[in-house]
Amino acid sequence: MRVDLHNHTYLCKHAVGSMEEYIQKAIEQKIDVFGFSCHNPMKFDKQFRMDFAELPFYFQEIEKLKAKYASQITIKTALEIDFLPPYWEDRIFELPLDYRIGAVHFLGDWGFDNPEFIREYAKRDINVCWEQYFDAITQMAKTGKFDIVAHLDLLKIFNHRPTKDLRKKLEETLRAIKKANMAVEINAAGLRKEVKEQYPSKEILEMCYGMEIPITFGSDAHAKEQIGFEREYLETLAKEIGYDKCATYTLRDREMVRF
Repeated sequence: MRVDLHNHTYLCKHAVGSMEEYIQKAIEQKIDVFGFSCHNPMKFDKQFRMDFAELPFYFQEIEKLKAKYASQITIKTALEIDFLPPYWEDRIFELPLDYRIGAVHFLGDWGFDNPEFIREYAKRDINVCWEQYFDAITQMAKTGKFDIVAHLDLLKIFNHRPTKDLRKKLEETLRAIKKANMAVEINAAGLRKEVKEQYPSKEILEMCYGMEIPITFGSDAHAKEQIGFEREYLETLAKEIGYDKCATYTLRDREMVRF
């Protein structure tokens, strides 16, 4: 079975193409379970996410597509929710989502994966940044609000790697993920970025496997052409590590399926 749970829509203001085009492409790519996971609305970084007023339309459009393509593909409804508790609103966590993807795109107010703010790296100690990043993932897991960790080592996006051994810090983060019963996604977007590597690295995935942390897959598509991107490579990588099942969800109930 081919599962792809991390995909965006034009509602986030930085993706292109209709939602139906995404589904048609997913069917073409022989994807069995496809999830829409647009960025959560919130009163921050509003230029890169839908408004709260658009949520009903988001749900309605997905339901229409579920009905229209029911015989060809299973469609899931989700959100990618930024770990920014000061900006959260309770209503986000009351929505009937199939799963919640938790993501860290910010250290404080710094959007570290945004090319507009890349110069900020030169002003910071990269090892401190990585420690802060893993701490944020750990704190996110400890909330118990999420099902999937998005792009676990996203901070490498512009090839800014730690210069000291942070394995103990990473192990602490992975223990929190495991305790929270979350899955780690294998995210294809890094292969399209400057870093030219999936999120997370093979080393981190091997650590996840050793700790029996489940995985899932996500194209992180912002255009229909990105759906199923390098899927054969990513499935082969996961199998080489030892995985043969991935997670899918229905109303936050996890099911492990063979891929």
